[in-house]
Amino acid sequence: MLKVKKLTKSFKKVLAVNNVSFEVNPGEIAVLLGPNGAGKSTTIKCIAGLLRFDGRITIEGKDNKSIEAKKVFGYVPETPALYETLTVWEHIEFIARAYNLEDWEETARALLIRFEMDDKKDKLGKELSKGMQQKVSLICALIINPAMIMFDEPMIGLDPKAIKELKDIFVELKNSGCAILISTHIIDSIEGYWDKVLIMNKGEIAADLTRNELIARGESLEEIFFSVTGKEEIGQ
Repeated sequence: MLKVKKLTKSFKKVLAVNNVSFEVNPGEIAVLLGPNGAGKSTTIKCIAGLLRFDGRITIEGKDNKSIEAKKVFGYVPETPALYETLTVWEHIEFIARAYNLEDWEETARALLIRFEMDDKKDKLGKELSKGMQQKVSLICALIINPAMIMFDEPMIGLDPKAIKELKDIFVELKNSGCAILISTHIIDSIEGYWDKVLIMNKGEIAADLTRNELIARGESLEEIFFSVTGKEEIGQ
């Protein structure tokens, strides 16, 4: 589903990502971990098509910047980017029209109810709290029924009810065959959900392990993280 091959990205003389390769398969939840400056954000932005890079990234076999790939790709950035003067419903409608979706209204209403935003659908983007903006960002990514979806710190700013719903959605997406990539430094927040962990350090993939491989090694995720990064804390 998602294939990253020999991804390299430099900013002037700084090598941010160095020859990174990994895959996320259909029905798989992969977690991208790493200390600050490891290259996670750069990798995420390259996958999302926001940066130029060397190497190749494909989604369902199509170049990640192609229209075909974007049609099946959902992305929830770390910081929501809403239009100040569009209402919640208008944001969803904008995405639906951009993707040429049909009969999307019922799904939109169900997602609004699920995230307790049904009474906020007429509020403007600038009137929403950060948590509410995050919910709108999630709904806009989910409304397209993606075959591959990427979340960057998706739980920041969410209330406990929304976090529970999002975790349930992770499972539903996985069961539907969607490929899921989650970048986070709060591993406890998705413990029990991930299938594969990708640990980045100094611009490279320092560890690429499935849950079963981790169990077979008899080590905890924290121990693996410490051993390959030399850091004292996940995400630090």
